[in-house]
Amino acid sequence: MDDLTITTESLIQARWILSALEDVVSWARMAFKPRKSRFLILRRGKVWQKITLRVQGEDIPSLIDNPVKCLGKWFDTTLGDSRNNTERIRQQLRNGLAKIEGTSLPGKFKAWLFQHGLLPRLLWPLMLQLPLSSIVEEYKVSKARLVLTLRDSSDMSIRNAGIEVRTGRRWSASNVVEQAEGRLRHQDIVGTSCQGRQGLGLNTRQPWSSATTVQRRELVQSEIRKEEEETRKVKAVQMGSQGSWTKWQTTGRKLSWTDIWIYQFFQLQFQIRAVYDDLPTPANLQRWGLIETAECTLCGGRATLDHILSSCKEALAQGRYRWRHDQVLREVADTLERHKKKARVHAGAKHINFVPAGTVMKGTKGGHPSILDGTNYWELPADLRKQLQFPDIVHTTLRPDIVMVSEKTKKIILVELTVPWEERCTQAHERKKAKYEDLVQECREAGWRAWNYPIEVGCRGFPAPSLGKMFQDMGIVGQARKLAIKKVLQAAERSSSWLWLRRNASSWKPSTNG
Repeated sequence: MDDLTITTESLIQARWILSALEDVVSWARMAFKPRKSRFLILRRGKVWQKITLRVQGEDIPSLIDNPVKCLGKWFDTTLGDSRNNTERIRQQLRNGLAKIEGTSLPGKFKAWLFQHGLLPRLLWPLMLQLPLSSIVEEYKVSKARLVLTLRDSSDMSIRNAGIEVRTGRRWSASNVVEQAEGRLRHQDIVGTSCQGRQGLGLNTRQPWSSATTVQRRELVQSEIRKEEEETRKVKAVQMGSQGSWTKWQTTGRKLSWTDIWIYQFFQLQFQIRAVYDDLPTPANLQRWGLIETAECTLCGGRATLDHILSSCKEALAQGRYRWRHDQVLREVADTLERHKKKARVHAGAKHINFVPAGTVMKGTKGGHPSILDGTNYWELPADLRKQLQFPDIVHTTLRPDIVMVSEKTKKIILVELTVPWEERCTQAHERKKAKYEDLVQECREAGWRAWNYPIEVGCRGFPAPSLGKMFQDMGIVGQARKLAIKKVLQAAERSSSWLWLRRNASSWKPSTNG
């Protein structure tokens, strides 16, 4: 009886509120639309269906029978991320993928439709924001962002509301955020580390201790993405063939949508399938049960992708690999040729401006230090078209690919390019470094300042760290450095794609584009 009395009083209050609402709406000369409203009555934590609410003589639909869609998400009596919502998203994903697959568009257009058409529609209900994204990764990042948004809100009432972001029993967004913050604090203690042959100061990072609230939010999300990438890499390591890229001694490479649109279909297909060793080489065809032998048509060896692009003795004798080497070398030489004219002639002592105490003076950006500084008159012979003659500094039979000489500053720079299989970049670097080390020492003994730069560009278009290091020492930094590396990589992969097309041709004729 007491429960009925309480319920009656609550209903009287609800009806009084509705009556007042009608007066307000009438006063504001706005039409209240009961059909677009919903009501839900809870009694002792359970849904109660014995009452109907009316406004302006029209029934308000119940949330029980009429779920409402708000900001892309459906809300029903569960008032949360129910199984129905999960199933709706799954069904939307299945339908979207089926529609995309049903189109007659090329593969890269289908990938673009998924990334920019289907994926945003899936992520919006979850509160979310190659260039393709993982739905699982975006889900975790979005939940972590929600945790940080609520916890670090500028509104005191929101921070103290105790709102819990529920993500299930197997994965907790709050725990992941705490772990990410712990790793970021630990990185402040360890400092910025370098890998391989990277020089000190090459990598920089935003310290957690001095980061703003917005920056910390971005750092946490970035850390969660790194964890997901490490998980994917662990799975890739377990794949013998398609995961061989994890053993490469090169730096990473990302394709933007702009790059994908520019790529011709064959080039994009070759690039992707070459990375994962999924091209129809005789070795793969034999493994797939399509042919009986995997012999190379040129030399009779086992024709793996490594063999075709980098190790065939007959292809080497015909000059195929030399042609690709020269295509890449031409890009490197052209970049250095353009940049040598920008070298700072007066790179000595800097002028110091003295200002009164307390005066704030805007800083000026100085050029990045370069070994080319001191003069912009450099001779740059390259081993292209005609045989390179080493300058009359010392007598030697060695012929580096590029020799930069400045008589005025007594500087000489040797650049030796190798286009190896990606897994052999380190061996190539050490071999070429040792080959020219004695020559560099002889130049120094003759009174010259000498540098030796063995650089490597993988035959599938992945750079070794030595390429970026050489450009940086030459003063090519920032966006100019990225663009220079990109052009070099494109030259390597396009040349390799041509070698792949001509893999079965007994005679060799270079591409007219080269």
